Amino acid sequence: MEPKKTKPNTKGETAREDRLKAALKANMARRKAQAKARSGVKSVGAETAKDKG
Repeated sequence: MEPKKTKPNTKGETAREDRLKAALKANMARRKAQAKARSGVKSVGAETAKDKG
C-alpha cells in the first residue's frame, strides 16, 4: 500500500481537493440542519404532551 500524499501535486488534484472540501462542508451543514430540525420537533412534541396532561 502506498503512503498517503500530504499535498496534491498537480492542478487537477488541487481542484478535486477543493471540490471535495466544498461537498463535505455542504453535507455537514445539511446534516446539522437536519439534526436541529429533528431535535426541535421532538421538544415541541414533548411540550405538547405535557400541556395536554
